[in-house]
Amino acid sequence: MRNLLLHPRTTLLCRILLGLVFIAAALPKIADPPAFAKAIWAYELFPAWSLNPLGLALPWLELVCGMALCLRFWPRAAALWVAGLLLAFMVALSINLARRHPVDCGCFGGTAHHTQAERLIDMRWVLLRDAGLLLLALQVLSTSGRSRESAPAHSQQVRGPLQP
Repeated sequence: MRNLLLHPRTTLLCRILLGLVFIAAALPKIADPPAFAKAIWAYELFPAWSLNPLGLALPWLELVCGMALCLRFWPRAAALWVAGLLLAFMVALSINLARRHPVDCGCFGGTAHHTQAERLIDMRWVLLRDAGLLLLALQVLSTSGRSRESAPAHSQQVRGPLQP
């Protein structure tokens, strides 16, 4: 089982899947920054002055990290940023869940309005989804330092028959 989890193809699949999820999450937010700033405001965790900068910067960070993962450009750094973002999202959701303050996560743009009970249930599912994505990021982090799959093509050396 360990060999399967650390296999370069598993890392490739995790990296691409994680990258595509973050690209898909970033695009609607980039297209509508005010709606994303409003989603951040609903969490009631950030001062008012920080809403617009966060609403503008976070989607671009998600897009850059997603593209870096898909294109194998600094995959370890991108996976580390993604893991940090996921942890921050999970903490923000958990705080609001603990105080029974329903919020739409704002993850993929606007969502349909639900009742308070439905939104609290949705928040639990979002936490579970984010935990799964965090596991993908951790897999990429655990293998990117030693995997030939994550090394840039120009740094891989071709070995001759006498070289170890």
